[in-house]
Amino acid sequence: MASARHDHVHVPELPSGTITLLFTDIEGSTRLLHELGERYADVLAEHRRVLREAFSRHGGVEVDTQGDAFFVAFSRATDAVAAAGDAQDALGDGPVRVRIGVHTGEPVVTDEGYVGADVHQAARIMSAGHGGQILVSETTRRLLGATAEVRDLGDHRLKDLTAPQRLYQLGDAHFPPLRTLYRTNLPIQPTPLVGRERELEEAGTLIRSHRLLTSRGRGAAVRRAWRFSSPPRPSSSSPTVSSGSRCRRSATRPSSSGRSERPSAPTTA
Repeated sequence: MASARHDHVHVPELPSGTITLLFTDIEGSTRLLHELGERYADVLAEHRRVLREAFSRHGGVEVDTQGDAFFVAFSRATDAVAAAGDAQDALGDGPVRVRIGVHTGEPVVTDEGYVGADVHQAARIMSAGHGGQILVSETTRRLLGATAEVRDLGDHRLKDLTAPQRLYQLGDAHFPPLRTLYRTNLPIQPTPLVGRERELEEAGTLIRSHRLLTSRGRGAAVRRAWRFSSPPRPSSSSPTVSSGSRCRRSATRPSSSGRSERPSAPTTA
């Protein structure tokens, strides 16, 4: 990503090593342009002034500016998060709503700026947020200490990143769901599943000898697992694992096509 060129300002040397990257973007900038008309240029300039003051106050180095977006680097994660908070406070309830993403890593410093996966990750984190929201990565969160007020938003898949990313929100304000891939309304699981060792062992034994295994328990949850290895010899029954320790086989009957069919009334465990 190219470095910003400002003829009227002295650009400090870019920090190196483990640094914290901050990206910003105006939410709904095109809509705002149509609503404000000629006033948009003044509003955009004021937005830039406010953000630059907040970043400079906490030692941020402006790496790049494109349109209504900023790319800033900080030597410390706490400074980056403090600058992000000050920027959002300064914008307040004004017409400009800015989304901010923060990530800590070790990008490579070149003559043109920073290069590396950490740069892309920080930008993707920012893109997942909403106007007024500050998102931070797991790496940044670990460097903030216990005093930081953050909200765990769970694991999310971001565009062009193979592994899911744990994201946190600075502050406790409420926003719509993040704009990430494969969104779901399932809550974050507070604790891992415990127990069921006997049932898991039984299911593992059954699935190694049957193509289809149906597990039934409370909440009418049904999970089916298919075995894609070499098929077993034909069997007249398929196993059913109940929520207890017993296993029952639900009978099947041949259809006119010669294939086995499940009975209309399932066997109860």
